[in-house]
Amino acid sequence: MSDVLRIDDLRVDCVVGVWPHERNASQPLHVDLEMRFDTRPAALRESVRDTVDYAAVASQVVFLLRSCRFRLLETAAHTLARYVLAPPPPGGTQPQVERVTVRLRKPGALRGFAIPSLQITRFAVDEPKLEVEQKKWGRVDIVHETKDAGIYRLHIAPGHGIPLHIHKVMREAEMVLTGGLYCQRAAVPPGTVHRWPRNAAHVYDNPTDRHQSVLCVDSPPFIPEDEIEVDGEPADVPPEPPWGPVGVPP
Repeated sequence: MSDVLRIDDLRVDCVVGVWPHERNASQPLHVDLEMRFDTRPAALRESVRDTVDYAAVASQVVFLLRSCRFRLLETAAHTLARYVLAPPPPGGTQPQVERVTVRLRKPGALRGFAIPSLQITRFAVDEPKLEVEQKKWGRVDIVHETKDAGIYRLHIAPGHGIPLHIHKVMREAEMVLTGGLYCQRAAVPPGTVHRWPRNAAHVYDNPTDRHQSVLCVDSPPFIPEDEIEVDGEPADVPPEPPWGPVGVPP
């Protein structure tokens, strides 16, 4: 496959490092992505829905890097590759990315003397299939888990919802990936990010006739007994200010 979509020099402040001073403060990371897939369907139909939406991918990469607090560049690169190579969600029309190259540069690591970087290339055919868990409200794709965080895609079935619940142990960050979902009883557009404090009750509803998807990061990785259903009203937790030009394609 010769078609290549690139995202070059995506810059994000995030936690990536093993030393104590790196665990307590963000530092700049530069990201390059090269994605190979068949662009002919999009070219023929002239539809964003038939290609890889680079604005959405960029915002999702930023969300993952800000949320996971990686210890190594190797772990961050592998996680991003796993996510980009994941099969399209239920009902999705975008193509499967067949190959991805991830390059990460850490300009502040060597205090200006040099810039360390890591580049990896992964192929979809070589990646293990995502583990899938069926839920009453839909399904969960387990994208990747480290000792510090778990990355999941939640697919909420038509007419279903994730009940009002809290977490007492996990820190949870979630990004809405599709249009039509309700969060905290209100409609939310794609790209909406919530970072839920512990004990903050939150809920999702899907009133549409198609699956709706959410990208979720749990720190530590998901603890089933820490998904505690509650009664009452959702917490008043405002969404994070949006990053980048993410919206619903025409």
